[in-house]
Amino acid sequence: MLIAKNIKKNYGNLQVLKGIDLEISQGEIISIVGASGAGKTTLLQILGTLDRADSGEVFLDNINYNSLKDKELARFRNEKISFIFQFHNLMPEFTALENVCIPAWIGGKKNTEITQKAEEILTMLGLKDRIKHFPSQLSGGEQQRVAVARALINSPAVIFADEPSGNLDSKNAEELHQMFFELRKQFNQTFVIITHNEQLANMADRKLVMQDGQIILNSDGI
Repeated sequence: MLIAKNIKKNYGNLQVLKGIDLEISQGEIISIVGASGAGKTTLLQILGTLDRADSGEVFLDNINYNSLKDKELARFRNEKISFIFQFHNLMPEFTALENVCIPAWIGGKKNTEITQKAEEILTMLGLKDRIKHFPSQLSGGEQQRVAVARALINSPAVIFADEPSGNLDSKNAEELHQMFFELRKQFNQTFVIITHNEQLANMADRKLVMQDGQIILNSDGI
């Protein structure tokens, strides 16, 4: 489903990625761990179309998106890829419902259908009574669940998450981790997650350990 071949990336004279090969199947939950500077975020950004590799190829659903032009890539990203970050990045002037709808509105989808879908997702994530609340009226855990709902709205092929529970307390972090697996069970959703949370890393189907721009271990989770 997602295939990376010999991905290399330099920033000036610094070689950040040194030839990454990776295959991820539909419905897999992959964790990526490693020390700061190992290349985790750079790899995630290239896989997620936020940056381009200097060389190599990345395929998602048989489309080599490293060769797409900027406008094509933006459309492809909106349709196929979503993100969850450490900080929820919600728009403060919009309600929870509106925040979830934004990616679909950008993609030109019909407002009535999207609003209904957003309400269904928020309800499924336990936020039925918070739909019309603004981010400032939500707890940290609730805000991150809104961010998860936003990531789901376009039914992406893959969701990339960069330290998604890094800003949450242990209870909300554990609930978020369990949510990923429930979403996989319900939608066969694929997740690629950078994390320093050892529990989440070991829960994944596979744990990739990065060091000095390379994957040095590719192991099954517990």
